[in-house]
Amino acid sequence: MRPFTQCVSALSCALAFGLQAPLAAGATDSVGDFRHMGVASCASSVCHGKIKPQQDRDVALNEYTIWSQNDRHSQAYNRLKSPLSTQIAGKLGIANPSGAKICLDCHADAMPAGKTGPTKFRISDGVGCEACHGGAEKWIETHAQPTATHKDNLARGMYPTEQPLPRATLCLSCHLGTRDKFVTHVLLGAGHPRLSFELEAFTTNQPAHYVVDADYLKRKGKIEGMNLWVTGQIENAERYLTLLQSNLLTPSGMIPELAFYDCFACHHQTDNIRWSRARVGPGINPGTVRLQKQNLLMLQAVAEAVGPDKLAELVAGTDNLIRAGQSDAQSLRSAAEKLLDGLRRCEGWSTRVYSVAEINAVRKILLRFAAEDRASDFGVAEQVVLGVESLSYSLNDHDRRQAALDALFDRVKSGANFNAVMFADAARRVQSQF
Repeated sequence: MRPFTQCVSALSCALAFGLQAPLAAGATDSVGDFRHMGVASCASSVCHGKIKPQQDRDVALNEYTIWSQNDRHSQAYNRLKSPLSTQIAGKLGIANPSGAKICLDCHADAMPAGKTGPTKFRISDGVGCEACHGGAEKWIETHAQPTATHKDNLARGMYPTEQPLPRATLCLSCHLGTRDKFVTHVLLGAGHPRLSFELEAFTTNQPAHYVVDADYLKRKGKIEGMNLWVTGQIENAERYLTLLQSNLLTPSGMIPELAFYDCFACHHQTDNIRWSRARVGPGINPGTVRLQKQNLLMLQAVAEAVGPDKLAELVAGTDNLIRAGQSDAQSLRSAAEKLLDGLRRCEGWSTRVYSVAEINAVRKILLRFAAEDRASDFGVAEQVVLGVESLSYSLNDHDRRQAALDALFDRVKSGANFNAVMFADAARRVQSQF
């Protein structure tokens, strides 16, 4: 795991505060449909708690061991007891972050009263098995039976994390937010780290507690890396546009929710000039805050490669959204609604079969965007680098591109020290290697 991606993963997962009440509406509802029995229900040595993987079973049965020793989700609750969490909570008037709902809803498997098992459920387990796999009340006794199928387990409440869209929806319910939980500018100002997420990279870097072998493929099928990356970009963009239309946009007073805007349009040293016309688009002046557009730009690259009939609409819609973010709430909501409608007509990109030539074309377009200074805002540069690496894995040439990837990663290690000109220059220098 790269230090940059490792840092993003740790901060986004292990320090995620949120203004959350219930689970996110839609696909993630099923995670909370049934009672959550607790990590200890899965962790015994005769279940998923074996020290070493078992060779004669469909699953390795050491899943709990991997999660507890290597997966940061297991440490999410304990992070609430860290000095940084205490400091953040103090600024927000929270006496005990490890007992506050605003914190627990992302740092633990926070289930309402009556939705937990009678003896083994512990909030202190952090983001445990059922936070991702769904309440085990109906399937914990049956899923290990020799005749049980994955379809049976899903029918009893197991969550389909093997499917790209449900996985993206679930992950983003904390790693971006929902109407009921969102890392606001107030939380960021108190010291909460900026959230950043890319589904394929985070999936790759999370310690896998499963093996994609012939049996797995028979039961659950295979997710191609390109499809996972595209699905993450679409869901991230659609979630963002949906939230822009919610009451989160204008919480109170005359100032909009600044967490929707590009942090580094303001938060950088004044002698580190980051504004350029190529980057911000038409109608946006220097010295203004700008909405984030990193996922939208990634999708423009996909459109150019495989959906050119949708490219002009996507570019115009993005530019219109950014301009509306300088105007008023109603104009912004209208622009977000129109762009969201256009993106929904692109959802077939998540499931289409991509050729090697098409994946390579998307990768080259991302690098061209960066080299042309269209992708040199930090949030966009971050997604470009993660995307180029993810697509390199899909193309099975990652190791051959290692030096070029390292050069790109070196330029996005720190948002505070990021230099847009140097990033664009690095992209130009490595373009020929792809």
